[in-house]
Amino acid sequence: MPVRDVVVVGSGHNALVAACYLSRAGLDVEVVEHDAVLGGAVSTVERWPGYLVDRGSSAHIMIRQTGIVEELRLDECGLHYLDMDPWAFAPFGPPDDQGSLTFHVDLERTCASIAALCGDAEADAYRRFARDWAARNEAVFEAFQDPPTAGRLGRHLWGVGKASGLGGLELSRQFLQPGDQLLDEHFGDERLKTALSWLGSQSGPPTHEVGTADLVGWAMLMHRHPPGRPVGGSGALTQALAERLRRLGGTVRLGDGAAAITRSGDRVTGVRTDSGEHIDARAVVAGCHVLTTLELLGDEALLERGRRAIRVGNGIGMVVRLATTALPGYPSARPEAHAGLQLLAPSRAALRTAYGEFGAGRPPTEPPVVVLTPTVADPSLAPPGRHVVTAWAQWHAYELAGGRSWDDLRDESAERIVAQVERVAPGFDGSIEQVHVQTPLDLERELGLRRGNVMHVEMGLDSMFLYRPLPELSGYRTPVRGLYLTGASTHPGGGVFGASGRSTARVVVSERRRWR
Repeated sequence: MPVRDVVVVGSGHNALVAACYLSRAGLDVEVVEHDAVLGGAVSTVERWPGYLVDRGSSAHIMIRQTGIVEELRLDECGLHYLDMDPWAFAPFGPPDDQGSLTFHVDLERTCASIAALCGDAEADAYRRFARDWAARNEAVFEAFQDPPTAGRLGRHLWGVGKASGLGGLELSRQFLQPGDQLLDEHFGDERLKTALSWLGSQSGPPTHEVGTADLVGWAMLMHRHPPGRPVGGSGALTQALAERLRRLGGTVRLGDGAAAITRSGDRVTGVRTDSGEHIDARAVVAGCHVLTTLELLGDEALLERGRRAIRVGNGIGMVVRLATTALPGYPSARPEAHAGLQLLAPSRAALRTAYGEFGAGRPPTEPPVVVLTPTVADPSLAPPGRHVVTAWAQWHAYELAGGRSWDDLRDESAERIVAQVERVAPGFDGSIEQVHVQTPLDLERELGLRRGNVMHVEMGLDSMFLYRPLPELSGYRTPVRGLYLTGASTHPGGGVFGASGRSTARVVVSERRRWR
């Protein structure tokens, strides 16, 4: 067998992005994947006859702001996005119908919605907040798209300060404060604060924790670049990446993943696959979970360090996928409300209660939910007159108190999630024809998401930038020459982003002499 330049382990979107950029640089690349389905957590399958259902993420927010889709000309490979506009809708239901908020890409339309429910003062405050934090996050976003070195981060942080017009101490105070404190400083209406707090919690940490302010502020970028859904489901992105890789001369091997990453002394030598074949390679890029990578490598010292120090956490949430005869009927909704993220949380107190139960290892009694209804814009995902509805609910612990099992609690917890949709959309329960539940344990079994953490590693300050996943494994490099990391375990973290894949490819190409 010829010696490959690079073997990429895993076919998640970051792994495929890295493979495409490496192939575009003229390298001979092969991707190996355990699963028979391409794409990892960015994949779509026929869950029931005629229904195309995402296995993991559905809303593509960050990748649309990176330029990766355009740089790789993925439209030529079959990828077509539908804008999610409005990008969020927050209904506030019983005991009395408290109305709703709609977040459009157009800032003024959003402010009009806020003014109608919360008053002109709140709308004016939101307008100022959105402009300020969007400008800051344009600079933060640039930092997310570069390898995390001290010099690069310093330059980008200087850009954040310039965009905000604040001095270093005040700027750092604002970024380090809890997201709820940021919201309390700017707004008075609890419904507006609840919607933004629940949106900010989607990375995992609740917004009452220190250092979560920008988890709220980054959402303001959606007034500049709308999130989107690929036609045909989330997996259309990874299918397009695989096609681009094929056109560049690279290959993808499904159903025969990495059983081991091999080495000789301090350098990598290739990958041994599940079938027993050894693929000789000058470099290996691992797009799987960082702990999986260390297990494949077989370095006991590194693995022990990783198991002790890397914060994988105790899961984040669970998902209920539904086939229905109707969309959720929110009483105060306009027709466009189903286009984006439907934020179902009655109050910030309810968010804190759910997080408290999560910390105690109990499924939340009244879980906050994000609903997605992709068939509104893409009817090809379901038979005529039918819909696909996804309900993502935080917070659900992977390891439950009292030794309880998710296999025993699956149906009960799914019913609680559906009940939260029914609470604000009466009659929805009667429209459900099929149910597929993904508990934290199921997410680990099906997608390799350890302990059900969709972000791989916790998204706290101690696990970001130069610390992600550990200082000695940051910047996509490892102590083994020719072995590199990519994916959600690395900077900038989870979500459908792709920046990690592109940055890893840049590092690999720049170090060609080292690994060769």
